Amino acid sequence: MFDQKAIRIIRDTLLSQGKTLAVAESVTAGLLQAALSTAETASFFFQGGMTTYNLGQKTKLLDVEPIEAERNNCVSVAVAEQMARGICERFHSDYGIGITGYAATIPEKNVDELFAFFAIAKGAEILKSGKFSSEKKEPIDVQIDYTDRVLKEFSEILG
Repeated sequence: MFDQKAIRIIRDTLLSQGKTLAVAESVTAGLLQAALSTAETASFFFQGGMTTYNLGQKTKLLDVEPIEAERNNCVSVAVAEQMARGICERFHSDYGIGITGYAATIPEKNVDELFAFFAIAKGAEILKSGKFSSEKKEPIDVQIDYTDRVLKEFSEILG
């Protein structure tokens, strides 16, 4: 179900370096945590994560700036970056991944395309951030697509 090659690269690299990872999710709703937990000896490098779906929890738990988050319905590169930094701090982790976006359209909010913003942090430093679009139709397929893509991005940074 998940990109096992990327997961192995992440596991092997973090274990060999003695580094850890934590994740902050919104759009992937825990799938990134589930994917990482499939790695053999995951508990040796994967600190865990949190899924925050709304502005209140993102600001309270991950120190996301509320005005920026409210302006963009919590979906922007700045929010993803703040989530990645925030999870590093909360979990005392070397690396953090933040991801936020849309897995389904929301016509009443003029969300007609499916996209997500992601960020990968090493402590307070953002190593990479960007935007994914998805051509998948079903929300679960979109979520899996985003999960695999961010895992690949992280594995490429480590590799």
